[in-house]
Amino acid sequence: MNFLTHYAATRRPVETCVVGSGGFGRSFLAQALRIPMVRCRVAVDREAGIAAEALRSIGLPPERIAVCETPSQAAIAWDKGQHIAAGDVAVVLGLPLDLLIEATGHPEAGARHARLAIEAGLHVALTSKEVDSVIGPGLALLARQKGRVVTPVDGDQPSLLIGLVTWAQTLGLEVVAAGKSSEYDFVFDAAAGTIDSNGRRIAAAGFDKLWSLGQGDVAGLARARAEACAALPQRAVPDLCELLVVANSTGLLPDRRDLHAPILRITEVPTAFAPVQAGGLMARMGVLDVFHCLRAPGEVSLAGGVFVVVRCDDAETWRLLEGKGHIMSRDARHAMLPIPRHLLGLEAATSVLDAVLHGRSSGAQQPKPVLDLVARATQPLKAGTRLEMGGHHHTIPGTSPELIAAAALGAEVPVPFYLAANRTLVRDVAAGQPICLADIAIEPDSELLALRRQQDAAFFPPAR
Repeated sequence: MNFLTHYAATRRPVETCVVGSGGFGRSFLAQALRIPMVRCRVAVDREAGIAAEALRSIGLPPERIAVCETPSQAAIAWDKGQHIAAGDVAVVLGLPLDLLIEATGHPEAGARHARLAIEAGLHVALTSKEVDSVIGPGLALLARQKGRVVTPVDGDQPSLLIGLVTWAQTLGLEVVAAGKSSEYDFVFDAAAGTIDSNGRRIAAAGFDKLWSLGQGDVAGLARARAEACAALPQRAVPDLCELLVVANSTGLLPDRRDLHAPILRITEVPTAFAPVQAGGLMARMGVLDVFHCLRAPGEVSLAGGVFVVVRCDDAETWRLLEGKGHIMSRDARHAMLPIPRHLLGLEAATSVLDAVLHGRSSGAQQPKPVLDLVARATQPLKAGTRLEMGGHHHTIPGTSPELIAAAALGAEVPVPFYLAANRTLVRDVAAGQPICLADIAIEPDSELLALRRQQDAAFFPPAR
């Protein structure tokens, strides 16, 4: 596709606002200075000073930044052509904006920001998968009712994977599996006998015997590698969360509630992500999963990118393609087609432009709640325990994440992970049991809870 032709209808720059000036938000602020068709002059964070510092960090001089505490201050700064830093999204929603990027990663705050933006008549680019996993389809419905779009964002894996899956389906390729590389590679240094991942190093003596799949048993090798790397995280809540977002747009489902999440070299992916009867790990076709990219220092990475594994129906065609370097399974019956990148805010503009210029989401135009991400107790949890979520992997001690069929909230129904996170148990939860709505105390003014109930009413109406 010629992207310049695709967006040729642009008559003026699209005006955007970023809420959350961390990694994704800041990268979009920086790149927007270089995009002719997109402007981002507004940054919002929990404190206006944090947003102002993000604007300074991308090279803006102090005189071009206005710290605004009221809508009238923001309007004056806008008319002066300044960049605006604010500590509350309500300060800036009266500006002539087209779209708001929600990038806080905070479930409650993100829910409020998205609702207010939709009510103000803006499109919403929903980078916060934490929000999307609980109320994404409901927000998309609210936006459609106002002639607006809520979209996942190119630059993050869900949008890129949805695009790759639907591209393959458009071409008539049978998607056997689809997924993503985990955020951080497992880098094996054979000389040192160590594996590094996300700044952690573990001893891995003897791992060289597990380095190559060859003609060996895939499941056995996957188990052996997992055991050898037991000290490293191999199930990350954000990975499951992102695949949930993909499921809600594509209908594809995981093979297991907690995913297989094997440790694989890139060349092994099409062999492992094939059905069991073809020597792979998957019990069925058309599944979602994640793998941890195993490589040597200096070897190419998938860079946290996404992939599909497709069936090679015409042997002659795929022999030709294998000769061109495509990644084939060892039996040549499946191929991996990857996108080895996710560039955060640097490539978000395509989703922004599609939403504003074409009224289209980068995900499904009408996503449906297919899956819920929930937490299951791995040990007895006592009433009064705070389900403190922390770290890059969003871990809640004493629990494990899993994906289940989406359902309306109910007292004894497993509660979405990000509704449970950072809340207090009001009754004991036995080991092996999911955390249910009645198990936790939720403040009555919870924006996330209210919007989830609206979503449930729209998609799971009570039987008559």
